[in-house]
Amino acid sequence: MAAPAQPKKIVAPTVSQINAEFVTQLACKYWAPHIKKKSPFDIKVIEEIYEKEIVKSRFAIRKIMLLEFSQYLENYLWMNYSPEVSSKAYLMSICCMVNEKFRENVPAWETFKKKPDHFPFFFKCILKAALAETDGEFSLHEQTVLLLFLDHCFNSLEVDLIRSQVQQLISLPMWMGLQPARLELELKKTPKLRKFWNLIKKNDEKMDPEAREQAYQERRFLSQLIQKFISVLKSIPLSEPVTMDKVHYCERFIELMIDLEALLPTRRWFNTILDDSHLLVHCYLSSLVHREGDGHLFSQLLEMLKFYTGFEINDQTGNALTENEMTTIHYDRITSLQRAAFAHFPELYDFALSNVAEVDARDSLVKFFGPLSSNTLHQVASYLCLLPTLPKNEDTTFEKEFLLELLVSRHERRISQIQQLNQMPLYPTEKIIWDENIVPTEYYSGEGCLALPKLNLQFLTLHDYLLRNFNLFRLESTYEIRQDIEDSVSRMKPWQSEYGGVVFGGWARMAQPIVAFTVVEVAKPNIGENWPTRVRADVTINLNVRDHIKDEWEGLRKHDVCFLITVRPTKPYGTKFDRRRPFIEQVGLVYVRGCEIQGMLDDKGRVIEDGPEPRPNLRGESRTFRVFLDPNQYQQDMTNTIQNGAEDVYDTFNVIMRRKPKENNFKAVLETIRNLMNTDCVVPDWLHDIILGYGDPSSAHYSKMPNQIATLDFNDTFLSIEHLKASFPGHNVKVTVNDPALQTPPFRITFPVRSGKGKKRKDADGEEEDTEEAKTLIVEPHVIPNRGPYPYNQPKRNTIQFTHTQIEAIRAGMQPGLTMVVGPPGTGKTDVAVQIISNIYHNFPEQRTLIVTHSNQALNQLFEKIMALDIDERHLLRLGHGEEELETEKDFSRYGRVNYVLARRIELLEEVKRLQKSLGVPGDASYTCETAGYFFLYQVMSRWEEYISRVKNTGSTSPDAAEVATFFPFHEYFANAPQPIFKGRSYEEDMEIAEGCFRHIKKIFTQLEEFRASELLRSGLDRSKYLLVKEAKIIAMTCTHAALKRHDLVKLGFKYDNILMEEAAQILEIETFIPLLLQNPQDGFSRLKRWIMIGDHHQLPPVIKNMAFQKYSNMEQSLFTRFVRVGVPTVDLDAQGRARASLCNLYNWRYKNLGNLPHVQLLPEFSTANAGLLYDFQLINVEDFQGVGESEPNPYFYQNLGEAEYVVALFMYMCLLGYPADKISILTTYNGQKHLIRDIINRRCGNNPLIGRPNKVTTVDRFQGQQNDYILLSLVRTRAVGHLRDVRRLVVAMSRARLGLYIFARVSLFQNCFELTPAFSQLTARPLHLHIIPTEPFPTSRKNGERPPHEVQVIKNMPQMANFVYNMYMHLIQTTHHYHQTFLQLPPAMVEEGEEVQNQETEMEAEEETTAAQANLIPSPTEASLSQETPASQPECSSQTETASSEMEDVSALCDTAPASEPGSAAAEEDAATVPAETK
Repeated sequence: MAAPAQPKKIVAPTVSQINAEFVTQLACKYWAPHIKKKSPFDIKVIEEIYEKEIVKSRFAIRKIMLLEFSQYLENYLWMNYSPEVSSKAYLMSICCMVNEKFRENVPAWETFKKKPDHFPFFFKCILKAALAETDGEFSLHEQTVLLLFLDHCFNSLEVDLIRSQVQQLISLPMWMGLQPARLELELKKTPKLRKFWNLIKKNDEKMDPEAREQAYQERRFLSQLIQKFISVLKSIPLSEPVTMDKVHYCERFIELMIDLEALLPTRRWFNTILDDSHLLVHCYLSSLVHREGDGHLFSQLLEMLKFYTGFEINDQTGNALTENEMTTIHYDRITSLQRAAFAHFPELYDFALSNVAEVDARDSLVKFFGPLSSNTLHQVASYLCLLPTLPKNEDTTFEKEFLLELLVSRHERRISQIQQLNQMPLYPTEKIIWDENIVPTEYYSGEGCLALPKLNLQFLTLHDYLLRNFNLFRLESTYEIRQDIEDSVSRMKPWQSEYGGVVFGGWARMAQPIVAFTVVEVAKPNIGENWPTRVRADVTINLNVRDHIKDEWEGLRKHDVCFLITVRPTKPYGTKFDRRRPFIEQVGLVYVRGCEIQGMLDDKGRVIEDGPEPRPNLRGESRTFRVFLDPNQYQQDMTNTIQNGAEDVYDTFNVIMRRKPKENNFKAVLETIRNLMNTDCVVPDWLHDIILGYGDPSSAHYSKMPNQIATLDFNDTFLSIEHLKASFPGHNVKVTVNDPALQTPPFRITFPVRSGKGKKRKDADGEEEDTEEAKTLIVEPHVIPNRGPYPYNQPKRNTIQFTHTQIEAIRAGMQPGLTMVVGPPGTGKTDVAVQIISNIYHNFPEQRTLIVTHSNQALNQLFEKIMALDIDERHLLRLGHGEEELETEKDFSRYGRVNYVLARRIELLEEVKRLQKSLGVPGDASYTCETAGYFFLYQVMSRWEEYISRVKNTGSTSPDAAEVATFFPFHEYFANAPQPIFKGRSYEEDMEIAEGCFRHIKKIFTQLEEFRASELLRSGLDRSKYLLVKEAKIIAMTCTHAALKRHDLVKLGFKYDNILMEEAAQILEIETFIPLLLQNPQDGFSRLKRWIMIGDHHQLPPVIKNMAFQKYSNMEQSLFTRFVRVGVPTVDLDAQGRARASLCNLYNWRYKNLGNLPHVQLLPEFSTANAGLLYDFQLINVEDFQGVGESEPNPYFYQNLGEAEYVVALFMYMCLLGYPADKISILTTYNGQKHLIRDIINRRCGNNPLIGRPNKVTTVDRFQGQQNDYILLSLVRTRAVGHLRDVRRLVVAMSRARLGLYIFARVSLFQNCFELTPAFSQLTARPLHLHIIPTEPFPTSRKNGERPPHEVQVIKNMPQMANFVYNMYMHLIQTTHHYHQTFLQLPPAMVEEGEEVQNQETEMEAEEETTAAQANLIPSPTEASLSQETPASQPECSSQTETASSEMEDVSALCDTAPASEPGSAAAEEDAATVPAETK
């Protein structure tokens, strides 16, 4: 297999290069935002830039990047565009800029929306240019740019401006481009279309000739574009050299066709046009398909287009077609061909009279139609309305090959999509893993197109939705698998031995050489299938490795996925591996196959089952694993071996590789998606269209749901009646009781609910009455019944004063339908989620709620808050592996709950025993739950009923309060409750207390009745299943767990009514969808009533490691984000309580009116200044350190030494002032910088008790969802903005700090970035050098914004700061010494210890001195003895200096060399590849 060429990385220009560029000089003159006096607009500038910079460089991305980044489109091109100045260079420049914005993944249409007037004219010019002759004014390369622009337009239908233009190209009138017979046939199929067609004709007649001509041009645009493409395609020869411009044009064109076919609004009319043009037939017969290298991507795209043209959907109705309907369509086509043959072509009688199954295979169709002449074939095609009628006595102009392929491809039997999917192997093989068109490398530039599905706004059917996600999920995991294989196999260093075999010169933790491999079972296929039901094999390896690695291999569990690899190296022993060169040819990799572990075999050859029993101890080093192979893959390989004489893959494996369990769940998720596609997956009717992206996006909002609930109990949501009134501004609140003393929570609220019809009629009559009625809320306070006399009987209450938008979110969540809550940072998303869960639990006790989050951490936060509310913990259950991290003593996992139930049962039976004793009843009522039940029925209830009959209010006499206490039968039982139980103030009060006591007793027996099942079910597994299916009311899991365990949950009969998703904008589209279908439908309908999604699409999306899937396929788009784009109504929380108001301003521009909660202004921690620092936030400019800015030892592994040192210096300074180290977190935008900062902290201060370590050093992406008081942020980049250009990352970075944010960056780079302007304009308004107040200790009493009484010092650069911190530290040490000597005279017994302390401190001083000296910051006593060339080599050094110099040797990577080889950097990791993984 030929190794693919490695794509080149686009190197972003440096700031100095940017400044030196001709473009930048022009920008500074004409359009740069920071220039005050700009020169007037000059069209020649655009012409000159286009010719000199763009065309001359052959549209080099680097040049276009520069232009786009300089805000050329916003501030010059579109601002000055008008029909008068429009020219080729102008049009092309705008298209290049828009395409670049899409490539960079930044919003592209904002500028056009602000100034939409000239867009229609501009768009028409584009259409005209796209159809121009290729050898004319526009070159083919330029037209490819135009095609890409059009593709972006068709994929942006949610933008009104774009949609209005695109609709003119694609609608029913475009059928003008069909040949008349075909048009007639289509109109006959759908009668209602004929009526519309006649209307269109009438309207056309009324138009003036010029407008009609323009309209005809637009309608025929796509038909003409197809014809133009076919002419370009035919000009490509089979073997002679061809310009790549033609190939790229053809690829982009097919991409455009796929995108038009994969969207229902465009497909509805376009599919017929495409079919009538026979584009696919032309493509499959073209020379390009048969060109080996150039045509590879084109062929893959063509397969995708073929798939979508024949997609199982009715184009007009949009309904998915069943297998039966597809078969019927196929039979109709064949029979109409047979009828035509019978009526008009005697030579086809045999064909006409055969049965369908005999003639619908490709071979038989070729056999019947092959011998016919071209003219006859043309006539057959014209009878079927596929071609225009052939005039008499004229020969056809079409080639016979084309006519034959047209008839055959149209009528051959197709394998159904679901069948195709079921026959597809789930594990990737070497053909897919290293195919650059399907799984691109890290360096995907975004230039070319790829053979990948895209996730946009809309999908054709649920099958299409699942299939696209299935393919992308499979390929994303393939990319990760490729990285693992390359890492493990290259560590093993396979070389060719002298005798031609394989010898492994290295070793890897995650891979082992295979000693023996045998296939032990191939089971028979199921009926109707041609692949075996299962294939099992035994793999033997020799585990002569360290014990802990041996344990890892022996610990492989059932269902873990491994990979079997064949390598046949050609390189001789000792060849060094080069990571920059293609991997396959270096190691000689031939095959890769996946397998799934069944278990390890014991001495007798039996599989050791997973279970509680201890594993048997096996002797020796040899271990054999039984594995399942993929039956589909096995069948394909065997067929290839038998039919083509290929070698048997399964005889060749010589390496087995395992993966980390956390990253290895792809197969289970893929199987889940495949199972979903094989079942009739029932999505609730009210959700179906919204998920596909069609219909009214607000149709699932509670206000439009037919089953809206009028009266809701808000339980403890409101703290007072005033809180309630403030929560419904603009509503008229009527309370059912007038006495203010009784107007206390909890409240039931009755909302005005009307059906849609009534609303319309009202609107027509009188609006005032309608709105008045709609604004009235009836509020009924009610008292929670007394639950018993013990303090723990009192219900836990909510203490949060929710804002009115939070209340709207809670109200929406309690109503049926889809609720979307957008929660900006610090707006209390989790509190809202918990309150919704609590309210649903109390309002609908019979319903069950499923909680799904992205991370275990979020689930744990939710659980900790749920436990603080009035929810019985026996109804809580947590699935998955994250429950170990819960910061509570309670265990909410399955087995934890089982143990809780068993322990609680014993507790309650003890209570029953006590009750029995107090009542003086003989016997053993507390033996089991069953006996306790009888005791309650015959002893407790009888006494209670007798008591009630004696004390109840008969009405004739006034009841006596004393009697309530006198006759109470359970005095002795409640003797341990706070006394007196009865107050004796009033009959009603005491009666309520008595009933509360009885409720307490009754609850004991109710719980015991529920726990009775645990007596009957004996095994822990059965008990846990019972809990999951029957007992638990609130079940929580991560989205990954849901995807992995769907099959098991459905099999158990798991049921739920509501879903709440936290962090919904961080969950992959498919992982959001699967939790909707974790239960079997009831009578063909889903029982799901509510779906609440809480997230923030302005923060970071799901993590996709491969740039191509992230950018090209838009795989990072979550379902939440897509719903927002489609227009589903959202509740936007609008008050934050996390950060100072000044810090909030850095990101609140991204949200709809995000304000601050009152406490942000009032609490002292927010109003006090940050001690020792003049500002509460500051952007600090960092220039190159020792001539180096950013460096990149590995792809995307960026580091910046100057910034890293500066950040750590500021951290040390803050700690020395007295800031607690755990209140400071250090964030950065790249992994490389994270490792570098961690290293510097370890060297400088990590083990120093005076300073310590920050709370976290991590990346912005990892810190999403967390916060800290003070954040130090390093932006790393000095050449290009990089991925911070994604505003979502900026929002996360700016919103993590509560009290102080200090950003280290190259200001000249980031202030020019258009997307970041709102934040950076505020940051750059303050000085760009760090302002510190060294004499102000922490904490300070100075108010934020006040001028300090102490002296302010300005730090100009990093060396100055490091020097300053060193001196400050030394001063601190000396004063501490002085303090010790003056006040703490040590007693004689402790002198030795004291000397030791002193020695330690002296050593610490020496370390600090050498560290500072090392960074070339300050002179130091040890400097003379430490030469750069021979560190630690002077024999006359003192012992301390030797220690310091050896440390200096360690540290030298940080400052004296470029950070590329710094420990923890990728380069160091690369070098470490030669060392066993553990030693790293």
